[in-house]
Amino acid sequence: MIGVLAHLVTKSGESTVEHEEQSYRANYHFTTSDKWKNDPQRPIYLDGKYHYFYLYNGDYPNGNGTEWRHATSEDLVRWNDEGIAIPKYTNENGDPWSGSVVVDEENTAGFGKDALVAIVTQPSMDGGKQEQFLWYSTDNGNTFTSYSDDPIMPNPGTKDFRDPKIIWDDSKNKWVMVMAEGTRIGFYESYNLKDWDYTSGFSTENIGLVECPDLYLMRADDGTLKWVLGVSANGKSIGKPNTYAYWTGNFDGMEFFPDHNEPQWLDYGFDWYGGVTFEDGTESDKYNKRYALAWMNNWDYVHNTPTLQEDFNGMDSIVRQIELKHEGDEIYHLVSQPIDELNELTNSTDTYEQIEVNGSETLDVTGDVYQLETDISWSETNNVGLRLRESADQKRHVDVGISVEEKYSYVNRAFTGHPDESNQYVESNAPFDASKQYVHLKILVDKTSIEVFVDDGKITYSSLIFPEFDDKGITIFSEGGTAIFNNVKIKHLGSIN
Repeated sequence: MIGVLAHLVTKSGESTVEHEEQSYRANYHFTTSDKWKNDPQRPIYLDGKYHYFYLYNGDYPNGNGTEWRHATSEDLVRWNDEGIAIPKYTNENGDPWSGSVVVDEENTAGFGKDALVAIVTQPSMDGGKQEQFLWYSTDNGNTFTSYSDDPIMPNPGTKDFRDPKIIWDDSKNKWVMVMAEGTRIGFYESYNLKDWDYTSGFSTENIGLVECPDLYLMRADDGTLKWVLGVSANGKSIGKPNTYAYWTGNFDGMEFFPDHNEPQWLDYGFDWYGGVTFEDGTESDKYNKRYALAWMNNWDYVHNTPTLQEDFNGMDSIVRQIELKHEGDEIYHLVSQPIDELNELTNSTDTYEQIEVNGSETLDVTGDVYQLETDISWSETNNVGLRLRESADQKRHVDVGISVEEKYSYVNRAFTGHPDESNQYVESNAPFDASKQYVHLKILVDKTSIEVFVDDGKITYSSLIFPEFDDKGITIFSEGGTAIFNNVKIKHLGSIN
């Protein structure tokens, strides 16, 4: 099933919609057209469009190997498929994995002004040695040509040597690369994108194997410029997420110096991995804000999705806007919000000015694709929040709320369909200052996902859910006291498909 509409034709010749076939394909999230997708590659902005490449396997589930597939967008919401840009198994270097692509505005590599240059990890078909290869495009990313069958960065003798991320360092007039090397991040420099020299390493602790590193400069709300080093990591052993860890600090062109040794996390859900950030191509000051997106899945249950019945497995989070905020004691942190362009998908809006609840109250509005926003306040309660995608008998639902007793915010998918058959990853949570007796929640619900932004978006959650198609109820609740839900606004969103 592909979610098409069935039509009836009236005597006047007008077409009316009879019903919509049931589908698990997301309405407003990027999904692969068929088969498989995983890691997103950092989008670039060129000639009025964002160019996005992602790892795609057209042979899934019966064949291996990824290649780079290309999509373009003007608004980061609606995407056009542009086909395969870097094919797999064209030589003995294996299939292309993650890397990054840049616009070579000054022709430093010699392929022409504004050529696209991608440096990509490929594991040799003889032993799987991870090495870096260069591909270039002179047709705006539609097709790439292999520069050489030899790696521009041979494996230095380590098992993990992958996912290069490249930026242009304005202050030093050179290219800088960060590389995932087991539990450390390697830093490299180049002046032509072909010849690279090692400059330093940054070691991590207690967050497992690191992947898909990220490095960028941002201006905080106090005017301070800070470097941010990010990486996909697994903090489960220390009770942290398995998403995107990051450090703020300083970078002198050779070495990164973190403000604090412990990383912060950009998402506390179960399904925000392989994250990439990128500049707003329309902004004159590229340091004020960035965008971010990630693959919505988890390697612990990667093939457990009902979308396989529709011949695809692969979805991204929405594109977020991220900004850098300053707190006391020289602490800087990233905050996330959905991009404004999502509002253009609004079909209708339901609002409630104020609802007082002690116990639970089911709203007279239902939905499975929407953005819900509300302010919640209380003087005395133990647990307050919302049950979403609720069944008619109220036995199935996904819960979003604040545990005032335990002092954390949470998303709990234990009571609805979800991908983790072990039931280990059902409730995600993060510390919350319950003494302020107030929270603002912005919640994005789609066919198979929920994304939650708490207060200013310092805490976010992104998780897969697989509710039954008819589970569309919305119930608000307060346990152990009264809570007031103010300014409840539910925007029902249309589809980008």
